Parts: sequence; C-alpha cells; structure tokens
Amino acid sequence: MRENHAAGVSASSMRNATTAVILAAGLGTRMCSALPKAMHLLGGRPMISHLIETASAVFDRVVVVIGPEMDALAQTCAPHAVVVQAERLGTGHAARTAEALFGDGDVAILYADNPLISGETMRALLAARAQPETSLALLAMRPVDPGRYGRVVVENGRVTRIVEWKDAIDAERAIDLCNAGVICAEARYLREWLAELRADNTQGEYYLTDVVALAAERGVVRFVEAPEAELAGINSRRELARAEAALQARLREAALERGVTLVAPETVFFSTDTQLDADVTIEPNVVFGPGVRVRSGAVIRAFSHLEGCDVGGSAIIGPYARLRPGTICEEGSHVGNFVELKAATLGRGAKANHLTYLGDTTIGARTNIGAGTITCNYDGYFKHRTIIGENAFIGSDSILIAPVKVGDGALVAAGSVITEGVPDDALAMGRARQTNKDGRAAVLRDILKARKEQG
Repeated sequence: MRENHAAGVSASSMRNATTAVILAAGLGTRMCSALPKAMHLLGGRPMISHLIETASAVFDRVVVVIGPEMDALAQTCAPHAVVVQAERLGTGHAARTAEALFGDGDVAILYADNPLISGETMRALLAARAQPETSLALLAMRPVDPGRYGRVVVENGRVTRIVEWKDAIDAERAIDLCNAGVICAEARYLREWLAELRADNTQGEYYLTDVVALAAERGVVRFVEAPEAELAGINSRRELARAEAALQARLREAALERGVTLVAPETVFFSTDTQLDADVTIEPNVVFGPGVRVRSGAVIRAFSHLEGCDVGGSAIIGPYARLRPGTICEEGSHVGNFVELKAATLGRGAKANHLTYLGDTTIGARTNIGAGTITCNYDGYFKHRTIIGENAFIGSDSILIAPVKVGDGALVAAGSVITEGVPDDALAMGRARQTNKDGRAAVLRDILKARKEQG
C-alpha cells in the first residue's frame, strides 16, 4: 500500500475527527474507456471532484482509494490523502486499504461513481449515526427501476442486512428499497467488521455491504433515504448521461433562483463553476465550459459557446459567438455572429460584430472591428500579441500580423494587411493597388469557355 501524506494528516489531528473515504479504484470497463471511471467529466470536471468538494465541506478529512497507475487521478485528488488498492478484491478490501487513515471518529465510505450526493444528505448520514445505540447508518433510495442494485432488508424498522442482487432470491429482489453503497460507522468498529469479511460469494470478493449484518449484531442500523437522482451510481455512458441531465437540471434551477433569465432552460448547459449575476439573460442553445463569469445586464445570445472567460455588465455576446480561455469582454462590449476570441480583451463599448477571429489581442475602448478581420497571432512556433488602441476603426477584411500595434484613433482601411505599427490617428492602407483592364473580362470568358468545351 502506498500512502500520500501530502495532505498533512497526523495522528493527533485524526482523533475524533470525521473522515470520508472515497473508493475510486474502479476502471472504466463498462464505460468502454481507458480513462479511470472517476475521471469521466460531469458538469465540466471529473466526477471525483464533485464528491471531494462536497465531502470536504462536511467531513474533517477526505481520503481517496485509487488503483495502480492512476497518477492523473491522484493529482486530481490533491491535496487530500491518497492510498492505492494494489489488488481489486472488492469494496470491502478497498475500504480496508485505507483503515490506517480512519482516525478515531466516524468514518463514511463513499463511492466516486456516486458524485451527486448533497452535503445535506451527508450531514443527515452523520446525524443518523450519532443517534443512541446506532452502530451504523447507510444511504438508501427507491429507484424507478431497482434493476441490479443491492436490496436493503429491513425488519421491525431496523436494517438487518444488504443482499447483492446476484446473490438474492426472488423475494429479496422484490424489495424496492435499494442500497446506495454509502455507510457510516465509528472507526474502531468499522476496522473490526472489515477484518471479519469473507469472500464466500459468487464473485469471490470482499463486499463492504456484509459489514451491515455485522453492525446489526452490535446495535441499531439505520438508513437515510435520499432521491434516486442524488444517489444513482454511474457505471456506463448511459448512466453518465443521466447524471449529467440531473446535474444540469439542478444548475438551471439554481440560476433561475439567482435572477438569471433562461429563455429555454432545457437547451442551456452549464459547468459547475459557471458564475452568473442577477439580470443576465441567456438565450437558447448556449454552452458554458469551465471558468466563465458573466456580470449583470449581459446578454448571451443563441448558439454561443463560452469557456474560461469574463463577460462584463451589459455586454452582448452572439449569436453564434465563441469565447475561448483568457478572453475578457468589458462592460458594454459587443461580440457578434461567427466571431471567435481567444486570450483577447475587448475594451468598454468595443465591437466585433461579424465573422472575425481575434487571438492574443488587446482592444481599447469604443474601437470597432470590421467584418472578416483576423489577427494573425501564430507563426507556427510562437504566439504574438496584437494591440489596438481606443476609438480605432479596423476596416473589413483586414489582416493584422502580430506582433503589431495600432494606435488610438487610428483607421485601418478595408482589405489591408498590416505588418507594421500604426501611429495614433493615422490612416493605414496596406493593400495592393487596383488595376482595371478595359475589355479583358470578355476576352477571358471566351478563353475559359473554349477551354471547357474542349474538355
């Protein structure tokens, strides 16, 4: 067993503290993926990150059990303690792998593929365990389709055991109360019960669920029931899609409650870190990647995609706009249809309304960028920056080859290729001289027509 002590876990700090142990050693087999199951994205970030964030707000300490050669997962879990389950011998064995970090207080065993458990439910689990004579508390649900979930067997109001679907008889499979997998018990007793587990089942594995029967012999086992949308496990792409739908519904409701207008809520997709002020309006079919902040009064028009950007108050973005990481659209700026910005700052009241790419660019206040403008920021090896001052006007179909600076109040004529700096208030024309050849159009048509007829 390898342990990661980067989180600063010490014996003294572990006394009487609550601990959340997250089991995350599962492979992506049923996902048909080489990516560890816990690393699949949900709401724009790995599902393990959701659970860690929630658990960190409820428990004193978080420990994550991963499998061998899951370095990226270990980095995602930092700075929390990580232990490696060298052999995958079942959930009971995985929990046992982390027992050195249980401490002396209550320990909850969670699963990385149950990422949407709320903080309220976790607190209810701890509260149930704290009731008199309670040896163990667990989470349960009543799914619409119980399917292959383990069943929670209750007698006289007390949980007596959990039976896995594959080991259950027909009468047990008819039970609609299903195990969500999460348990909570005092550390000293949990260690004892884990040591007593036996792999005498059809899978030849150590089931964590067998701890329930052992706990029932010592005291009362209670269950906390929560909604299926919160507790349903994710083991396949189909289940991942269902969880994403549940999460998006939750995020949309939260946005509406904060005073955000969603014209067609079901068509808008958020990341879990999307920040929207009150009085923001989001039109249909908008996608928010990670790291977006939109301030009051802004309008995000239909079919726009935003990621890693900051949109100022009263700005208008879209329709069909793309804001990439590092972009800042200041107050009152306009980004129109088929405009892409990357690592660009669009100053107050500045406009780029049509068919434009602005990469690695700083644009001053009230500057107008004409249709078809391109900042050529990449030479194949390095990125270079374009700086455009305030109150400038860039004519349509202009190409600005970075590094280059256009001064305040400057005007770049349409169709120009700008390779040198433009001073303040200067007019720059960087296009070839037009030449007209009288009568040559008819001659050229005749030549081309004859060539076509000859095949």
